[in-house]
Amino acid sequence: MLRVKIVSRACISSLVLLGCFSPDETLRAAQTARAGDAATVLQEVLIAACAQNSKEFSSQLTARNADAFKQMTPAAQATFLKRFVLLDKPGKPRSATEAAGALTVSCETPEITTQMQIGKPEVRDNLAYLPLVVKDASDTTDANTRRVIMGLVRENGQWKLLSLGLLLLDLPTLAEEWDRAEIQANEKSAIVSLKELADAIEKYRVSFTHLPDTLAVLGPSGKAAAQANAAGLISDQLAGGRKDGYSFRYVIVGGSASGAPAKYELAAIPAEYGRTGMRSFFRDSSGLLHAGDHQGAVGSLLDPKVE
Repeated sequence: MLRVKIVSRACISSLVLLGCFSPDETLRAAQTARAGDAATVLQEVLIAACAQNSKEFSSQLTARNADAFKQMTPAAQATFLKRFVLLDKPGKPRSATEAAGALTVSCETPEITTQMQIGKPEVRDNLAYLPLVVKDASDTTDANTRRVIMGLVRENGQWKLLSLGLLLLDLPTLAEEWDRAEIQANEKSAIVSLKELADAIEKYRVSFTHLPDTLAVLGPSGKAAAQANAAGLISDQLAGGRKDGYSFRYVIVGGSASGAPAKYELAAIPAEYGRTGMRSFFRDSSGLLHAGDHQGAVGSLLDPKVE
């Protein structure tokens, strides 16, 4: 005998469907909805990482990780998002739903397009595990395909990113490691920038027979010919006195700026001590470079020499 189950209009519009279906049917419906929510959240995570949208990415993290992510320097945030989608620069994200219902995200850059396919979630109470397949969209052999299980946790009723594979996403700890790596890179960059500034100052002295009044006049002119107030010897960023987590100071010493005897000093100071740099660098009037930890203050010629 054919049994027909009549569902009321109220039941159709109900999100919970409580009382309209059997307990097993209700549980299956709830699990399907929760799994779909988790997959959608992961899709949004991948889209934000592709576009390097730090604000949107942070909103998909647990409260603890979101706080740590917000405290990272912009450079560290960008580095993390690049690693997340295995790309070196921001991309153009595209999302789609395949015929079988699987969600995909493509991240397109001029050099490469990464394709990320989200598999069927496995939901266990307040945890969701989602298989993720990441590959080069142009690779038809799947030679470089990577597979990983992403973990999400329900926090205050919302799915939040918890782990990459078996590795818990512990941003407070990772942030400390990345800060140390960024500090080393920034300190090397500061040394290179001081040499670049010194070379530009000497070129300026030869061209205009006196030292520049400020670093700003060494910057681009926007015109075909170099001028005394826009010599075109360094980038806008360096002419503004700040680059790669360091600020730069230039001082003329030993009299006026005119003539060969005029001398100068250069200094590089961490913009955020302990996060963008530890050591302060000082190039004395003889051209020797010194470095020391001054808690973010300007260094001096008493500091150890940098070879």
